[in-house]
Amino acid sequence: MGWYILNTRGVDLNLQFPAHWENAKKIKYSQEFNSPSPRDFVGFNPLTEPEALAVYNFTLSHNFQLVLAYHTQGKEIYWNFQDLKPTHGFKIGKILAQSSGYNLAQVPYNSSFAGFKDWFIQTYNKPGYTIEAGEGINPLPITQFNEIYKDNLGILTLSAIIK
Repeated sequence: MGWYILNTRGVDLNLQFPAHWENAKKIKYSQEFNSPSPRDFVGFNPLTEPEALAVYNFTLSHNFQLVLAYHTQGKEIYWNFQDLKPTHGFKIGKILAQSSGYNLAQVPYNSSFAGFKDWFIQTYNKPGYTIEAGEGINPLPITQFNEIYKDNLGILTLSAIIK
């Protein structure tokens, strides 16, 4: 098992946002991720980690029309948060999926809380996407870089111009 999106204190930075954080804590603690670990530890409260707090404050200080949260695993694009489906979120997601060849999907329940994209959608009711780039065992091998870059160039370009 590789190390995922956690910081040096063993906290998964994409489980740090105030978007039903308590649900994420309940799920992850029941899976025995209840202390610093290589993955899935939500921390003891939301926004306790300086990296997550910096992204949170940066986002609050800008008027973003959409956000992308990059992860690795599955060649999928997650576009909603629970029952929240921002106007044009699905339509834009389909365009991003077509440009990349990735599947547009709904987030699996146990992974659907406390993420940056989740918080952004909940707070602003604007489109947010988690891009699951590449496939394999994390960390993904550098040999996938060219394919991931090619797959995601359209997502990055289109996201910059979509209004």
